[in-house]
Amino acid sequence: MKVEIFSDVACPWCYVGHARFARAARAYRDRGGSIEVTMRPFQLNPDAPAEGEPLLEALERKFGTGAGQMATRVTGVAAEDGLDLRFDRAVSANTLEAHRLIAVATGQDRGEEMAERLFRAHFTDGLNVGDPAVLAKLAAEAGVRDTGEGAAEVGEQIARARRLGITGVPLFLFEEQFAVSGAQPYETMTAAIDEVAGRFGETPIQRLGTPADGCDDGHCAV
Repeated sequence: MKVEIFSDVACPWCYVGHARFARAARAYRDRGGSIEVTMRPFQLNPDAPAEGEPLLEALERKFGTGAGQMATRVTGVAAEDGLDLRFDRAVSANTLEAHRLIAVATGQDRGEEMAERLFRAHFTDGLNVGDPAVLAKLAAEAGVRDTGEGAAEVGEQIARARRLGITGVPLFLFEEQFAVSGAQPYETMTAAIDEVAGRFGETPIQRLGTPADGCDDGHCAV
């Protein structure tokens, strides 16, 4: 089974969804199933500066007081999944180079690991994931050799996401046919994997499950 995960390193619900899906995928593999996961890029704020700024300040400037409410809610939900989100130290920065690094890591069969490390770097460690020096350090930690390539592929995949009509993340695309959107619960992820396994080969793209928390055009569910 092939699964593409469209997400942005700067999206908190993508981090939650990634963790829940990873858990469901491990359970499926433990039962003898096979899943090939490919991380796909999506930028919620393509105009964000590479030098970075405090995330809460950037969110409050864009969304007002609702930003704090969103941060509080997603932090609590993430904690239930064992994730430590620190909005007070997170740095808002352009994620294009981070996506390029994930593309490079994917070519070395380390895409999922690289994405997880970048999520943690951004939301927990307070690191600037737009900083080349930070990315080099994180790549080394994940066992990824950065070849400097991947920019063209990232651009192509971002354009493909638009063609597919993807406007919010996370989105999990199974076999280019079945889509699960939002940070669905572990049980829903597991059910989706099992359903696709039973319906393998059907067309066209269909939505599985109901909408769940995610981010759309820079807006995150509150």
